[in-house]
Amino acid sequence: MSDHFDYMPKPEGWVPPEPKVIEDPEIEESVAAHEPVADADAQDAPLQPEDSTLLEHIITRCANVISWVFVPLLMPVYGIILIFSLSFLSLAPFHSKLIFTLIVFGANFVVPLLLVLLLKKMGMIEDVGLNGRKERLIPYVITIVCLAGTAVFLYLKMAPIWVAMFYAGGAVAGLINLIVNFRWKISAHAAGIAGLVAMLIQITKEGSASDAMTWWIVVSIIVAGLLGSARIWLGRHTLMQVLAGSAVGFLSVWTLSLI
Repeated sequence: MSDHFDYMPKPEGWVPPEPKVIEDPEIEESVAAHEPVADADAQDAPLQPEDSTLLEHIITRCANVISWVFVPLLMPVYGIILIFSLSFLSLAPFHSKLIFTLIVFGANFVVPLLLVLLLKKMGMIEDVGLNGRKERLIPYVITIVCLAGTAVFLYLKMAPIWVAMFYAGGAVAGLINLIVNFRWKISAHAAGIAGLVAMLIQITKEGSASDAMTWWIVVSIIVAGLLGSARIWLGRHTLMQVLAGSAVGFLSVWTLSLI
């Protein structure tokens, strides 16, 4: 019927017919798909699994970065840099500081790293991160010898006794870790950073520390906490293993520095 029917005169008593509803499932589904659906709880929705996974991925990535930046092999190098920066030895000639730093770097990072890579190539270890307890025996011996040799070298070069004892304390901590490692896994990362904290505190007593030493000690303690947390998050150690490593590293360096 034409639309003009709406404007034509209607007979008396005329009632407009009910509109016909076309029941077409496809049309109904199409309309329903375009209708907005109210979601009163949308703004209060909980954290989705994929969001949680992303956060865990970020934390894991940060934990790995912290673990590698503060790997135990670098603690002796960071130590000599801080010694030459924060104690009275900062007055030493630049070329002397550079030579000693390079010697410490070569003896305590380059040499052990090359030997660990050689052990991996020979199939004696599987991971250069030395996460397995049984893989740590030979690398421990290597680092102990290197630290002890550095302590003797610095002593013979007339370095202050507390400087040589920092490296001797590291060797003692490594020896304790080696013995404990036969029965239990202990955190070498925690031992290394704790030894560094002990050295910074010792500088305040023996090394005519700079005015910023208090802040350096606070920062080192915070880094030690972050590093220990990173090792626990990555599943490399338990809380007790981290605490044990911290105690061994700090007490070894602190005790020998009192000599």
